[in-house]
Amino acid sequence: MPEGAGVPAPPHAVSKLKAARLARSTKPFLARGGPKGDRCPGCRLVPSHCLCALHPQTPARAGVCLLMADIEPLKPSNTGWLVADVVADTFAFGWARTAVDPALLALLADPQWQPFVVFPGEFVAPERVVHAVEVPAGGAKALPRRPLFILLDATWPEARKMFRKSPYLDALPVLSLQPEQLSRYRLRRSARTDHFCTAEVAALCLALAGDDQASAVLEAWLDVFTHHYLQAKHQLPVDGHGWGQLALAGAVQDGAELIQFLNQSSTRRRSAGSTGVLTKRSRQSNRLI
Repeated sequence: MPEGAGVPAPPHAVSKLKAARLARSTKPFLARGGPKGDRCPGCRLVPSHCLCALHPQTPARAGVCLLMADIEPLKPSNTGWLVADVVADTFAFGWARTAVDPALLALLADPQWQPFVVFPGEFVAPERVVHAVEVPAGGAKALPRRPLFILLDATWPEARKMFRKSPYLDALPVLSLQPEQLSRYRLRRSARTDHFCTAEVAALCLALAGDDQASAVLEAWLDVFTHHYLQAKHQLPVDGHGWGQLALAGAVQDGAELIQFLNQSSTRRRSAGSTGVLTKRSRQSNRLI
């Protein structure tokens, strides 16, 4: 087995949605860019750059519901997959204009959850918009209902269409987030720097809900995945002791210590002119690439 390879984790919601989507396909899906050939079913990377051995596990009280555009689960660079890696209660549904999965409607009606549609408030009636998730003095565990963040996992034009044409979301509050940092996502690029990838948005939402450690782990997991993905794309070896892996290990062990580590590391990386700087943030963002 190649160095760094590990046993893939059990299939999660996004991997199951990908399998269902492939089963309906009449021709193979060919992703743009990156190396061709076999990919690990657990992390979607070529075997030589597999990161399954690093797969993190951390508890989170909040849940994430991904409404995914048709081919989004098939893309090797999709970061909704990373959300499902980290957040145990991640649900994934394919979006269609003319039909809605009954399981999605049942999830939205489940009394244990308080759903929030994560979307820019400028496109929504003001009375629907909220900017924070209430966290009582007792912390996230004291919330009467668990936050469920509904993320439209798609390109920005697709996400706007999905939001307009999903009437079952119309009665739900809209969590509008105010970005205060530039996106660090480097696998697919939007023309606008205030457009965030799905994993970044999910990490910010988790922090708003009081799941700080899960938020830190997800951010670090995105960094590690990005490094492995780009190294594989350029046929370069993985740095097994890189900043991302150190941050991931720190996040899994102690989220509080990680925040201090990230701040110190961000300062050093900015002074060195490094890309992908991670700063301590307000955990607020809203737009998807």
